[in-house]
Order: sequence, then structure tokens, then C-alpha cells
Amino acid sequence: MSKEYIDDQIFKNIDYRLNELENGEYTDCQFVQCSFEHVNLSSQVFADCVFIECDLSNAKLSDTSFRNVKFKDCKMLGLHFNDCREFLLQMSFKSCSLSYSTFHGLNISQTVFDHCECKEVDFENCNLMKSVFEETDLQGAIFNNSNLTLANFSTANNFSINPENNILKKAYFSRYNIIGLINHLNINLK
Repeated sequence: MSKEYIDDQIFKNIDYRLNELENGEYTDCQFVQCSFEHVNLSSQVFADCVFIECDLSNAKLSDTSFRNVKFKDCKMLGLHFNDCREFLLQMSFKSCSLSYSTFHGLNISQTVFDHCECKEVDFENCNLMKSVFEETDLQGAIFNNSNLTLANFSTANNFSINPENNILKKAYFSRYNIIGLINHLNINLK
């Protein structure tokens, strides 16, 4: 199936569970208040696009390309970002709910998670170098064998990161959330 090239379009209030998204390469497009819940987005290409107030929960992302894509106020539960095409993969998230999603094994350095909910998110084996977790809830998030060099957790909350199992060189934390680095030791602090 050939791909259509769609540039500089705004798609608003479309339920893609009922109206199939055209197989294409979308560049500089905006998707506003659209539903992609459980939709197959496999092999779609999104470049320099913005998703605003969309529901992408449980969408299928096999070989999907997100090149410099911004997500704002989106519901994105249970997504397997590790199924995406890794070439030029670049995303940012603002006020999104990403709980139960997985980024397992991805190189997503310099990714910004700004005021997001990332409960039970799998960041295992990820390169998160220079990523920012601004006011982001990381309750139950998995960090194991992850590169967190220069990552900023200074305003993040509810995280648990074992320094012995992750690279934390020059990562940023605040004295108020440092407990997230030692809670695996099973000690009591007063």
C-alpha cells in the first residue's frame, strides 16, 4: 500500500476508531481532541507533528515513526513505544498520562516529560541521557540498566532508582526527593 504525504493539516475531533487514518507520512500536522484508542498506527510516519488532548491508549505502534513529535494533554496508557521505528525517534510529553507504557531498550535521550503521570512505566535498558522529568510522577516506574547521565529528576516524585543498577553520572536530584535513590536499602530515615 502506498503512502500519502500529508503536510500542514489540522485534524480535529476525529474518532479514528470509526474513521481509519489514511496510511501516510504526516508532516507539520496537528491532531486535536482525536481518539486513536486501540487504533493500529503501524508503519505510520509523524514528523514535526503535535497531538493535543488526544487519546492514544493501547494504540498499536509497530514500526511507527515519531520524529520530533510533541504530545500535550494526551491520554497514552499502555503504549509500547519500544515497537516504534527507532530511526530519528524524538518525542516530548507535556501533561500526559503515560502510565503502564513501555520504552524498554530505546534511545530516547533528551526527552522531556513535563508534568506527566508515568506510573508503572518501563524505562529498563533505556538511554535517557539529558532527559527531563519535570514535576512527573514516576510511581512504580522501572529503571534498570538505564543510562540516566545528566538526567534531571530534581522535581520528579515517587521514583525508585537503584544507583547500583543504573548510570547516574551528574544526574540532578533535589534533597527533597533523594529518598528515591536509597529506598531500596530498606533503612529508616528520620
